[in-house]
Amino acid sequence: MKALTVAGAGIRRLLRDRTALFFMIVLPILIIVVIGTVATGGDRVRVGLADQGSGPLGTRLAADIEHSPALDVRRFHDQTALARAVRRAEVVTGIVIPADLDASLQGGGSARVMLLAEPGNPDQQAARAAIQAVVGDHAALIQAGRFAAGQAGVAFEQGLEAAQASVGRAPVAAVRISTTGGSKVLPKGFGYSAPTMLVLFVFINAVAGASSIIESRQLGIHGRALEAIPPRTIVAGEVLCALATCLIQAGIIVVVGSAAFGVSWGSTVGATALILTWALVGAGAGVLCSSVFRTPEQATAIGPTLGVALGMLGGCMWPLQIVGPGMRAFGHLFPHAWAVDGFIVLTSQHGGLADITRQLAVLGAFAAGLLLLATLQLGRRLTA
Repeated sequence: MKALTVAGAGIRRLLRDRTALFFMIVLPILIIVVIGTVATGGDRVRVGLADQGSGPLGTRLAADIEHSPALDVRRFHDQTALARAVRRAEVVTGIVIPADLDASLQGGGSARVMLLAEPGNPDQQAARAAIQAVVGDHAALIQAGRFAAGQAGVAFEQGLEAAQASVGRAPVAAVRISTTGGSKVLPKGFGYSAPTMLVLFVFINAVAGASSIIESRQLGIHGRALEAIPPRTIVAGEVLCALATCLIQAGIIVVVGSAAFGVSWGSTVGATALILTWALVGAGAGVLCSSVFRTPEQATAIGPTLGVALGMLGGCMWPLQIVGPGMRAFGHLFPHAWAVDGFIVLTSQHGGLADITRQLAVLGAFAAGLLLLATLQLGRRLTA
């Protein structure tokens, strides 16, 4: 019960700190809005297009691609600039319309439309399917024009005009496509920004909260408390306070994400287990920082910087799927990547508790190690 008293005092101190409340409530929501808005493209996939000046047929193909409801098209002057944009993940896939497209098709030959994509980008399959649909329709029109020209004994241009005039007259077959087993791509918009900001800000505010523990030590609060209660009780109280802070931060983001942005957190049991485990990681890191940093200023300056750096490496700012395998493996040396992976499984792949057991096991190991070090170090600080 005395540990709960220590924890309660810490929570009351937190609720009176306007700066801490800004970082817990206002800032996470603002960043969720910004990243969610930028990452939201509806169901349209962002692609780049470079038309190398092929002629009327190439221009028509480019226009059809731009008018595709599944594609958000950005024009590029040349293939080099387009390839650079693909490498930087500015576009999911690059489309290159060759300069000899018209000449090849009008001469009865074939032409190849080049696609540029990074293998690790999970959205490229959707882009490829949409592009193939447009190119397939264009190819069907070319074939119809050739057939009409051959049957009527006229030039290809006249046959193409006849084929174009017949578009829309033939009966259309309805095709229904469904995906079983859940989506295997990343969540988009707020579905990605809300979970990743939960991971980021739970950790940042946990390590920044180490400043209050340091202040209690410097002001002699812990020293006076030691006259009535043993060090382990104070340590337990500070750990409970840090854990409660992490859970409050997570709860705010979950509620706001669900109510304001329509975020689905997937399996309730799985999400609860993941959030609780991540809160334990944050609590362990926060209490450990309180025994490593010497002043509150160090905690508030270095702690958030460390949290942002680990968040970047762990996929909170951008998906690790768009980086190389080496950087992806390096990111998974830190707990943030495992937490983000767990949320992706729950929110995008419709997984449950059984599907994130690996992530929970790794995060549990991080939590156990951090909490053990934190309690030992803080106990030494209190008795030093």
